[in-house]
Amino acid sequence: MTLITKRDFKKKLRLEALARRDALDEAWRIETSLNLAGHADEIAPQPGAVVSGFWPMRSEVDTRPLMAALRDRGAQLCLPAILDRTTIIFREMVRGAPMLDMGFGTQGPGTEAQELTPDLMLVPLAAFDARGHRIGYGAGYYDRAIARIQAAGGSPRLIGIAFDVQEVAEVPEEPHDVIIPEILTESGLRRFVPV
Repeated sequence: MTLITKRDFKKKLRLEALARRDALDEAWRIETSLNLAGHADEIAPQPGAVVSGFWPMRSEVDTRPLMAALRDRGAQLCLPAILDRTTIIFREMVRGAPMLDMGFGTQGPGTEAQELTPDLMLVPLAAFDARGHRIGYGAGYYDRAIARIQAAGGSPRLIGIAFDVQEVAEVPEEPHDVIIPEILTESGLRRFVPV
């Protein structure tokens, strides 16, 4: 498969998975997002660890209940902030602090918020397979952010967040893709063995 063909196939898989996600009943999506907070004990990092979540856009899983549960267990929270067309950083999420429009229907902390390096990243995705390969939204923000953190010596725990309907048979691999070793859906936390 050529690189162009892989990109086209990933785009097709992304659109199909997002259509399935969009078709889920809104009330069910909300209830499921609330229920995912019940997995906080299973994934909770050490107290004081920095956890990056994401502000939901469109029909995404709403990670805010899970993030609140992790904060209750001692985590320090942060959200992505888009700097430009290729770069996101992570800024501290503080109760009551103003949130700014980050584009794409999402919000994040403003420039006054402290920049943090996540120890655990809740990673949004459009589609995933049973090997932990993910398809993002096509801009590559998370692949580059994770690579940058790893190049600086960090090794954040990566947990993809999705609904079961976003699983696909196989995601075509590209050299820049980051494998997500754990995915949390309404079926629970799944851990993938690298192949």
